[in-house]
Amino acid sequence: MSEMQKIERHTISVLVDNEPGILARVVGLFSGRGYNIESLTVAEVDAKEHFSRITVVTNGTPMIIEQIKAQLNRLVPVHKVSDLTIEAPSLERELALIKVRGTGEKRVESLRIADIFRARVVDSTIESFVFEMTGSSDKLNAFINLMQPLGLVDVSRTGVVAIARGPDAL
Repeated sequence: MSEMQKIERHTISVLVDNEPGILARVVGLFSGRGYNIESLTVAEVDAKEHFSRITVVTNGTPMIIEQIKAQLNRLVPVHKVSDLTIEAPSLERELALIKVRGTGEKRVESLRIADIFRARVVDSTIESFVFEMTGSSDKLNAFINLMQPLGLVDVSRTGVVAIARGPDAL
């Protein structure tokens, strides 16, 4: 496989009008062309201007990523498309709630690992914990993998949110 065909992971931030149907149009653009969405988050970021930010984590060859960005730019309520992976240094975070069932040594071990990863206990019963954790997707994946043998029951994740570093707005 040549260097041009290498599959890359990209985080794309899209500033859009906060209006009904825009998320469906963005998702339709991906699904209609067979592009994968690894993570998708959306929220209003400017109530006065009624702007929302859609953050999409996707993967593909550099050519496919360029096609995705070009097609996103053509959607009418889109104001700006930024590829945070290549355009500027950026920060990415994800939130997860992780439920672990366990007693005895497994319970003690899950609490010890949670402390190392700075996961907070947000719910506790005699038989289980729910941990809240924020960080990179890799950090969350590592924590979840360590909880697997200790009694992992359930995971809920927000998906990636990202922002460019520095003083400039999207």
